[in-house]
Amino acid sequence: MQNQGFIIAREGFRWIGIGFFLTLLLVILKAKITAVFFGILTLFIVSFFRNPKRSIPAQQGLIVSPADGKICLITDAHEKKFLKEQRRRVSIFMSPLNCHINRAPISAKVLDTYYHPGKFHIASVDKASDLNEQHALLLEDDQKNKFVVVQIAGWLCRRIVSYIKSGHTLTRGERFGLIQFGSRVDIYLPPQVSLQVHVGQSVRAGETVIGILK
Repeated sequence: MQNQGFIIAREGFRWIGIGFFLTLLLVILKAKITAVFFGILTLFIVSFFRNPKRSIPAQQGLIVSPADGKICLITDAHEKKFLKEQRRRVSIFMSPLNCHINRAPISAKVLDTYYHPGKFHIASVDKASDLNEQHALLLEDDQKNKFVVVQIAGWLCRRIVSYIKSGHTLTRGERFGLIQFGSRVDIYLPPQVSLQVHVGQSVRAGETVIGILK
């Protein structure tokens, strides 16, 4: 699996390189104020693509957050891509200040994937779940419980990255992708899950427990 150890996600190298080059060029040209601006912007990009280690809880039955950010919606919604049924959906909004590495909420096999090109509404609004560009995973744990995790692009930069394909096996908290510059992740939970989070709560990918399988 890619991006497991290095402190910066490799997708950020190009952006960081461009920012560093422009900053250095402006310093040489003695455009001090503009150089400071691009220097700060480059540091922001470094922060955005940070790839931190996380302490993944080991207790059985726990479902951890797939993303850093804030719970923006908890609702019952019809899962249209794979399950074709009503599920409890938890939506996590990631601002540009959050780490955008996504992690597996459970240990599971990837049964299927789905990509939809879509639009680029602000990721925190409800219609983003249906209309925005997105990449979805159908996961199945060793108890045959099925989960759907959906990476949803926002209005800024608009690029979803996924490291996995159908047939891959993920462990809880394992990095599986990222979304660039403002986005959202939805997770559709089985009915037997006891929810442990609330709207407005801040969560950390791989660490915050969002549900427990009964």
